[in-house]
Amino acid sequence: MNRKKKVKQTLLKQAKKARAKKATNPNKPRYISKAERAEQEAQAQANVESTPPETDSEQ
Repeated sequence: MNRKKKVKQTLLKQAKKARAKKATNPNKPRYISKAERAEQEAQAQANVESTPPETDSEQ
């Protein structure tokens, strides 16, 4: 009886941990490292510089 109880406790504990890990907040934004942020900022700057300003020639 004790062995069955211990196995059941172990399995329930594992299931509880798995449920807790799976139930994390899905709306939480993904972590972006400092290096990734710098890279994204550099890409954004490059995109801004490479796009020519639009002119309204139809006036």
